[in-house]
Amino acid sequence: MNTGLREKVAVVTGATSNIGRAIALALAAEEVRLLAIGRDGEAGQLVVKEAKERGAAQAAFMSIDLLQTNSGDLIRDRALAEFGAVDVLINGVGGNTAMGFFADSDPASWNADIEITLMTLLRVTRAILPTMIERGAGSIINIGSTAGVVGDYMLAIYSASKGAVHTFTKVLAKEVGRRGIRVNCVAPYATASADPTAYSSGSRFHPETGFFTKAIPTLDQADLKMLLRSGPLDRTTARAEEVASAVVYLASEQAAFITGQIIKVDGGVLL
Repeated sequence: MNTGLREKVAVVTGATSNIGRAIALALAAEEVRLLAIGRDGEAGQLVVKEAKERGAAQAAFMSIDLLQTNSGDLIRDRALAEFGAVDVLINGVGGNTAMGFFADSDPASWNADIEITLMTLLRVTRAILPTMIERGAGSIINIGSTAGVVGDYMLAIYSASKGAVHTFTKVLAKEVGRRGIRVNCVAPYATASADPTAYSSGSRFHPETGFFTKAIPTLDQADLKMLLRSGPLDRTTARAEEVASAVVYLASEQAAFITGQIIKVDGGVLL
């Protein structure tokens, strides 16, 4: 399939781990010019190295914490200085800071989840979008979650934030479609990678420090039954590369008539 992505400039946030890393490398195989964004510098350099090996026309890494209020502006400035434009923006950052029942939560934990899952996406999109409008072209793909469709047990604020990502995707698609810009969202169910290098220090699935690595063992069987779902396929965990394939398609010219959509990669668990 000719994706038409060769030499396009792609900015991928959350590119050092799991889904974001898989997306960056899948786009690299399409010979894009890649700007990978993350916090873990060592993991970022590994992504750049592998991106070039896979065929990226160019590849660079920018180490930055998207919780900085000016992070979007800094990313935009770096992309324009190094590549001259942004054709594809992948908003891959998101995460959890607390797991538990809403009745036991506190506002500080709410703000933390909203900041990392929703506000980071808004900052980067708001900074880069005017450059796309000026050029009359662009594709924005947000990484949502099935949590934003049905809600994940004991993750109320995270689920609400991902639901906001989905709704934002639809509204923005309506606003900028006439400007030549498409906006879509990929919503995965639980996703993992068989590659141990896919988990940077900030990954929720890091085998030693990850959020879920520490949280899941604390749950009893009743809670696990509520949290986990099964579907018609022989597994219930998506591979990061499968999510990345959906993103590459939506970014490509083959998806030129697709906008405002929430594409679930869930193995049928929501059926």
